[in-house]
Formats: sequence, structure tokens, C-alpha cells
Amino acid sequence: MEFEKRVKIYSKSVVGRFRSLRWAVSAVLLGVYFLLPWLKIDGRQALLFDIPGRKFYIFNTIFWPQEVYYLAIFLVFLVVAFFFFTALAGRIWCGYTCPQTVFTDIFMTIERLVEGDRRERMALDKGGVSGGKLAKKVIKHGLWLLFSFATAFAFVSYFIPPAELLGRVVRLSLTEANIFWLGFFTLTTYVDCAFLRELMCLVPCPYGRFQSALFDPDTLIIGYDKKRGEPRGHLRKDGSNGAGDCVDCTLCVQVCPTGIDIREGLQCECIACAQCIDACDSVMRKVGRPEGLIRYCSLKSISGGETKVLRPRVVLYIVSLTLLFGVMAYKLSQRSPLYLEVIRDRTALFQKTGDGKVTNLYTIKAMNMDKTDHRYVVKTDGIHAGIIIGANPIKVKSGEVYQISLALVWEDGLPEKRVNRFDFVIEDADDQKISAKRESTFLVPEVAKNKTAQH
Repeated sequence: MEFEKRVKIYSKSVVGRFRSLRWAVSAVLLGVYFLLPWLKIDGRQALLFDIPGRKFYIFNTIFWPQEVYYLAIFLVFLVVAFFFFTALAGRIWCGYTCPQTVFTDIFMTIERLVEGDRRERMALDKGGVSGGKLAKKVIKHGLWLLFSFATAFAFVSYFIPPAELLGRVVRLSLTEANIFWLGFFTLTTYVDCAFLRELMCLVPCPYGRFQSALFDPDTLIIGYDKKRGEPRGHLRKDGSNGAGDCVDCTLCVQVCPTGIDIREGLQCECIACAQCIDACDSVMRKVGRPEGLIRYCSLKSISGGETKVLRPRVVLYIVSLTLLFGVMAYKLSQRSPLYLEVIRDRTALFQKTGDGKVTNLYTIKAMNMDKTDHRYVVKTDGIHAGIIIGANPIKVKSGEVYQISLALVWEDGLPEKRVNRFDFVIEDADDQKISAKRESTFLVPEVAKNKTAQH
């Protein structure tokens, strides 16, 4: 089996409204990515995933591993949202907000600043070895590595406070784990954006392959108006070029970061970056022809039809997103910063005292998931049994898992059932709205039923 040799793509810089929009979006995304770890709320990091402490600080809320179902709901919401925006606007995610696109765009900008635009870079690579060429290559790769390290540092800062991580870097006191993850993300970003680039979009990324299942004739794509542009022809001195508006300047191909010809129709390699639109519009203005030969459109509109925004699949996505958002909002509104776990004593199912009373032993774990300390009262619901406990209420510090052993004593005559179900309830001593309950069982001897029947 033979594979086609990869041809290096030298994309040309372009100026236009969509290029400006991409710069604005990239500036916002990079600003959030690099600055968010430094943002603090109430003296702590606003967004921190504390793996050793098993806490996830998301602004004013602390999430715990026991609440992983919130993550599951959120991920499903993101997937449906991804389908929704794809059905409406095609690969707008790939063109404007995908980290692969944003980071690679920065790498390409650095490359242009150091080595020049398309023609200069092509001439530099074709030329022989020289001191000037070597200096440019060293500077370029040095800046790439510096930016790669910056992205790695920012990413690791979501797991380790950035001030602490920066102090370790300055003092050369990084742990082995710190060195591994900083090195790993620096290397992957560098190799990905410096060498692989469009291959990441064309080969491992599955989005271009299954876009046909998400697109329909009404989906917004970047399209070439063949009716207006064909047949192509170079511009003549009198300003004409035949029947079509396309002057076959190939600028739309030269500016494409994946190296495709958009005039050949919708292709899986197109990431909808719209650079071809800016390039074509600039040419149309120069030759005095209307803009929009290449434009955002739908397959239906470019063939003369009318695009429908609301259609069955879009409505289905909207309904699904509304339901998922409602479920998430409801769960968050009902969320209690208190988690309760009850463990029965397995070594002795029950204990019988000399006066005929039956005792069951339990271990209770109360987790305070709030930012402040609380006092909790331990109660029972659905059982006539007294609680023997060391301290009640119990004081649990913020983020602490408080464990206490207690006994339940059945006092008012033994029940007929051998297994009796009830609830342990723990609630805040100052705010009864903060509470949690957990079902458990109270076991009595088998003979209890017989004695009750005899009486």
C-alpha cells in the first residue's frame, strides 16, 4: 500500500472582516485560558481541580467526586449543543474556537513574523544553508517552545495554584509529577502545532468524517457560487475574463490552512475558517465585481432555494437542550452541601441486652461540602429507637469527612419484622434546610416474632 507524500502548506496571510473576527475570538479565548487560573474568589482560586484533595472549585461552588453525575449531565449537554450549532452553522467550532485552530493560528503568526509571508517562507526553505536562515529557524522554534510552555503552564495551573507553580519553577523545586506534565503538554503542543497542523484535522479528528450525518441542505457552510464564477478565466487587459467572475487567481487556495480548493465543493478538509472569503472578496473589490463569490451560505441557497432555520432536527436539539438545562438547573437548586453515608456493623448483626432490649451498631460518615463549618444533628425517621451517641450535634469543618459510631436501642417492645427499614437524618443545627438522609435497616432476633405471637 502506498500513501501520498505530504506536501507542506505555505498559507498566505489575509486581511478581512472574518480574519478580524477570528482574531477577536482568539483574543477572548486565549485571555480566558491564560488569566482564569489567576482569578480569585474569597481568597481562593476561582477554578481549581484539586485532585489530591478530591475537590473541584468552580467559582462559588465546591464539587466532590460523589457528584460526578453533574459532569455527566454537563457533557451530554455539550454534545447536544455541539450537534445543534453544527446543524445551524456547520463547522463554526473548527474555524473559530477549536484549541487546535487557535493555537496553530498563533504558531503560524509567529512563523510569518520571523520568516515572512508565503513567498518568503517558500524561498527560505528552498534556499541553501546560511547563517540568516539558521538564525530565523532557531528564533522561530524558540518562540514556539516558549508559547508551548506557556500553554502547558496555564493548563497545569488549573490543577495547581499558578502562584505556587510559578514559585516552584523559579526556585527549581518542581516535583517529578510537575516536570512530567509540564514537559508532556509543552511537547504535545509544540509537535502538534509546529509539525502536524492540518494533519490533526484531516486524520485523527473524526469531525470531518461524520459531518455529513450532521449537515443538511440548510446548514450554513462556506460555498463557491459556480453559477456566477464559472467558467474561470484570467483577467484580461480590458477587464473581462470570459463569462464567469472567477479570475482564477488561486488566492482562495493560497490562504487555506488545509490546502484545499473550495471551488471544488464541500469537502471534509474544510474547517470553515472563512479566510478564502476574505481573499476572494478583496479580489472582487479590485476587479470591480460584487463580493460573495465565495461566501457563507447553505447548499439550498447557493442553488437558488431558500434556507430554513427552523427544521425538525433543529427543533429536536432545542427541546433536548432545554430539557437538559432544566434538569441541570433543578439538580443544582436542590443540591445540598451535605453528604451522608451509613455503614452497619457487619461483625454483629444485633446485640441483645439482659433486660431484653436489642441494639444495632452503625458508623456514620458526614461530609461537609460547604465552604464554612457546620453543626449537624443526627436523627432517625421511621423507627422507635433511642440513639446512643457521643456528641449530638456534631461539628464538621469545611471539607471534612466526620466519622462517628453510634448505637440504636429498640425500647418499646420488639417489632414483629426481623428486618425493619428506616432513615438516618442529619440536618444543620442552625438551618434545617441543609439536611441529608440515608436508608438503613434495624435487625432483631428471629425469636422476637414468635414471642410476640404467643403474647
